[in-house]
This record gives sequence, C-alpha cells and structure tokens, in this order.
Amino acid sequence: MRAVITVIGKDMVGILAGVSNICVKRKVNILEVSQSIMQDMFAMIMMVDISGSDVPFATLRDDLTAFGEENALSVHIMHEDIFNSMHRV
Repeated sequence: MRAVITVIGKDMVGILAGVSNICVKRKVNILEVSQSIMQDMFAMIMMVDISGSDVPFATLRDDLTAFGEENALSVHIMHEDIFNSMHRV
C-alpha cells in the first residue's frame, strides 16, 4: 500500500533527512520524491510504500506530525486511495 507525504515550511537544512530518517526507522520505503524551494519556502511531496511498515499508520502519522511541529513545518501523510479520491474529477 502506498501513501503520500507532503511537507511545507520555511527552508532549512535537514528537512529531507529528517523525514527520510522517520521512514527508515518505521520501515517505510521511499518510492519518489519531488521537492522545490520557492524563495525561502520548502515544498516536498513523497510517494512511499507503507506495506512493510512495522507500526500502525496512526503511529507513522504521529511521528511525522511531531517532526513537523518541532521544526515549524506542515507535514501530512495520507493513503494513496484517499489522495486519489480527493483529486478525481
């Protein structure tokens, strides 16, 4: 099963590394990454495979949310099916 992680906030060193570290600890495979910096704002979208994760989805979500709060970032994760349903015309 796949999920989409989004990160938005003021650019700083270590954002990609921090999110990736959480994925590694929770056995989440990063499939694709797209990131951009617009002036001083950082934006990233990651497609991840959560089928091998060793924790429930809610725990992964809480880990990512905590990282975001600690670093003044907006970090969200949602199942791919929900993401696709929200963006279907």
